[in-house]
Amino acid sequence: MLTIDQATTMLSMQAAMNSKVDPDWVSARHPYLRAIVIEGAEAIEHHGWKWWKKQDKDLAQLQMELIDIWHFILSEILLNNDGNEGESLAQLQELLTEADLPSLKHRKISFDGQDYPLNAMNLIQKLELLIAVSVSKRIELELFESIMIDCKVDWTELYCQYVGKNVLNFFRQDHGYKEGTYQKIWSGREDNEYLVEIMATLNPDTSSFRDDIYSALEQLYPSQ
Repeated sequence: MLTIDQATTMLSMQAAMNSKVDPDWVSARHPYLRAIVIEGAEAIEHHGWKWWKKQDKDLAQLQMELIDIWHFILSEILLNNDGNEGESLAQLQELLTEADLPSLKHRKISFDGQDYPLNAMNLIQKLELLIAVSVSKRIELELFESIMIDCKVDWTELYCQYVGKNVLNFFRQDHGYKEGTYQKIWSGREDNEYLVEIMATLNPDTSSFRDDIYSALEQLYPSQ
């Protein structure tokens, strides 16, 4: 489970990211749960769902989509508390406590008058359910944690990958993402793919972890 320090750090980083994108993000009330719907669909694409062609599951990219979803879960929690990080931390801790019950494997998500037992569902079915509850303006962390388990991500790994993707998001903003001038494809590959490779070479326990990620992205970014 997340430590209080990790949860506090991530909420602070997310609030800073939201402010960088839009200084008035709290009053703007952006649809963060809608973003989860789209990211969930992209995760399904990385898993592969087409029965008429051969597809291989891309676990690394699935994990990155999960990190994107976590960004928007944090944003929605912050928005629920009008940007107050202390109150958001309390809500997040409550949601995490509910999700970490010993009987998680027996948990059911109720939706549209039907119960969905998590231990009887495959990953694509869980992602579909995540999309459904997000459309309905709900946060279900026990469902998210079950998806994490299927994607071979624990909370410590989620924290490390979140920090990496948050840095990439800052990098994108610093290089014209909002203005439409940022190059997301580098030599035929998405920047997300480069991030995965960078993260594999760095130690997340060092104090310079965030700065090292940013510097590595700077070195690899195509010159204009």
